[in-house]
Amino acid sequence: MTSEIPEAGLVVAHAAPPTPEHTSLWKRLPVVHQVRTSVGLQRTMLLVGIVLTLVFLFVAAFAPLLAPYGYAQLSSGDVNFGAQQPPSAEHWLGTTVGGYDVLSRTIWGARPAFLVIVAAVVLSIFIGVIVGLVSGYFGGWVDRVLVVVADALFAFPSLLLAIVVAIVISGGQSSMWGGVMAAAISLSVVMIPQYFRVVRAEVVRVKAEAFVESARVIGSGPVRIMGRHVLRNSTRTLPLILTLNCSEAVLTLAGLGFLGFGIEPTKAGDWGYDLSRSLSDVTSGIWWTAVPPGLAIVLTVLGATLVGESLNDLADPRLRTRRAAKAAALSPVTAVPGGVATDRVPGVESIDELEGPSDLFDDDEGLRS
Repeated sequence: MTSEIPEAGLVVAHAAPPTPEHTSLWKRLPVVHQVRTSVGLQRTMLLVGIVLTLVFLFVAAFAPLLAPYGYAQLSSGDVNFGAQQPPSAEHWLGTTVGGYDVLSRTIWGARPAFLVIVAAVVLSIFIGVIVGLVSGYFGGWVDRVLVVVADALFAFPSLLLAIVVAIVISGGQSSMWGGVMAAAISLSVVMIPQYFRVVRAEVVRVKAEAFVESARVIGSGPVRIMGRHVLRNSTRTLPLILTLNCSEAVLTLAGLGFLGFGIEPTKAGDWGYDLSRSLSDVTSGIWWTAVPPGLAIVLTVLGATLVGESLNDLADPRLRTRRAAKAAALSPVTAVPGGVATDRVPGVESIDELEGPSDLFDDDEGLRS
């Protein structure tokens, strides 16, 4: 890109933009692409969130192999573990007030948390996306009714609703699947309006595009247009909401267990239950029963939140515009008085080294002819 100042015969040459290169498939994957485009503190936050999330998924998937004991195991052979035993070679993080191994309970607790995330997100996305697609595409009284219902659902507190569902399902003391489904159903009621609103807003925008009008002209029906043209262009921001809702799912399950409406200790590991049982231990100086489950909750929620916030920042068009403007401002510029414009003059590092009249520019009179 070049520009010339006729009065002085000065040609200014901007560095040509780099030629786009073909990138491999793995570099275009969602998370990999976000990591490659992020910079500075933003990249650090994203990488920390990804590492914490991967550790959580690894522990949840391989809990039977990683845990030294079962989640409800009280003895090894003929020897009981004992209650509130300090960390030792046999129990790296000690034992709880109920005689369970703390490390094993913490590892096993990742599995119900993962199941709650999957169940709540699947239910919410399936219902929220379909309802938002129908509401945004058809509009009219259907849209108005669904918007009012979505606004009403926002008034439900997820934890209180989870307690009610847990009592209805199993009287307050749940098996693993009972506790998981109680948390998942209550979260779905609160999370469905979020997906509904996002998808509806995108559908209202996309359905006015030219390619949708072209599909109508050639005779495509509403179902084909919604599924083939509108839906695929209306779900780009859903991964951002998904990652933020994962942390809410973990906190809701932990809240149920902490209040005594979660999973029974003999059915599965539950971080919230273990944390509630360790409250009295903290006042006695027994720290090892409270720190591991509490730290597991904090790190899991922190990982999902960092990933979601980083993806949200990378998807912000204002931040992308600032990065592009900064990159353009930092592009090298070479000024050649009366010469041929090139990207860089050989042997010249700055404009001060160019030969020419030193009084070419004057502060008072401007550019002399």
